[in-house]
Amino acid sequence: MQKKVIFKGRLLPLALLAPQLAVTFVFFFWPAGQAIYQSLLREDAFGFSREFVGLENFQEVLSDPSWVNAALNSLVFSGCVAGLALGLALFLAVQADKSLRGATVYRSLLIWPYAVAPAVAAVLWLFLFQPNVGLLGRGLNAIGIAWDYRLNGNQAMILVIIAAAWKQLAYNFIFFLAGLQSIPASVLEAAAIDGARPARRFWTIIFPLLSPTTFFLLVVNLTYAFFETFGIIHALTSGGPAKATETLIYKVYVDGVQNLNLGSSSAQSVILMILVIGLTAIQFRAVEKKVHY
Repeated sequence: MQKKVIFKGRLLPLALLAPQLAVTFVFFFWPAGQAIYQSLLREDAFGFSREFVGLENFQEVLSDPSWVNAALNSLVFSGCVAGLALGLALFLAVQADKSLRGATVYRSLLIWPYAVAPAVAAVLWLFLFQPNVGLLGRGLNAIGIAWDYRLNGNQAMILVIIAAAWKQLAYNFIFFLAGLQSIPASVLEAAAIDGARPARRFWTIIFPLLSPTTFFLLVVNLTYAFFETFGIIHALTSGGPAKATETLIYKVYVDGVQNLNLGSSSAQSVILMILVIGLTAIQFRAVEKKVHY
């Protein structure tokens, strides 16, 4: 019989919750409230005067072609990053789950990229694909492929997608490997005895059992691609060439920090927050129905 822990009075539970509530308020609710408040204002670059303009900032943002371009870039970028990072992580986790010599070392090495800061990860890929001194960049030019991500927008987008997916690969790998190791071996052995080949066992048994993990990682990876890839884009391309890699989060930085247009930048951050919340809600309603718990 399990005993329940009951707190006498309300002071102790509130005291235990207070630190987390304070962190949530200071770092989440307060900045969000400030962004919503500033999105309704128009102020000069030096902050000496401000004017309440209501929803004018939102109207200007939504009618701005450069914002529409950044939104399209974000959709392509986030979808490719999530798909590439999840697919490669699942493949590597399946291989690491096998009985291989040196599997422990192999698993440890695959976790390391998660400890690398986004800007440092970008610099590593910069050294590889730099067209003049990079090993892979010079190799591509040597075999006849005109590689220069500084001039070609498609190449720049490919490079930031690869760098962002590589940075998230280790995180996905850890969860997929844990999910694979939690699947009972007896289930797979029974399927093998029934004559199911490895590919059929994966798609009919392993992958459905991994659906809760996959759904969780899908939400996390899309959120990561929208919000946490600023450092990679800033270090690699700075949104160029010709805004080919300028995503929504990077445009918020450009308009708010570089151009000092705080009203427009705040409106963009609010719109981005609404888009991500809506996208997450759609995933929970549409994708979670296919998840088997």
